[in-house]
Amino acid sequence: MTNRGMVAAGAALVSAVPVAAWGLMGQQNHDGLPAGELDYAFQPWDIGDGVAAVAGGLALVPAAAGAAVLVRGSLRGVMDRSWWGVLGPLVVLGLLAGVGWRILTAGGVGANIGAGLLIVSGTPVAAGLLLWSLAWAFWLVTQRHGRETGGDVGGLASRGV
Repeated sequence: MTNRGMVAAGAALVSAVPVAAWGLMGQQNHDGLPAGELDYAFQPWDIGDGVAAVAGGLALVPAAAGAAVLVRGSLRGVMDRSWWGVLGPLVVLGLLAGVGWRILTAGGVGANIGAGLLIVSGTPVAAGLLLWSLAWAFWLVTQRHGRETGGDVGGLASRGV
């Protein structure tokens, strides 16, 4: 498998996980009241639960295929295992985004406490996961490049100062 294949598998995994989580979780409205009488922190998309479930189920296919290709590539040595430090947090971030959107758009009676808690506690977690992935990817790219050339990368010392 080429590097492009590994990148495509990673992109499939990272992009399909939020859709799968969102679609398979379903709308989390309060039971017993019609949707028109519920209060929403954010209005949900006008997509039926059946269509969302099908989209979530279909998103499992590229997610599973991407994960399988990446695991196989890791085991065979085609993909450097240290890239899991980038992919893992991005997958968790995707799960947080898919489930979080369902929490933010849940219809309830009165205030949506879950939406407030998600915004207050989920935003720093999401930012931390994203920053970790970006920093780890930057470190891997500069370290690898530094080892191959034995020098610095764009004025940055790849092996420390």
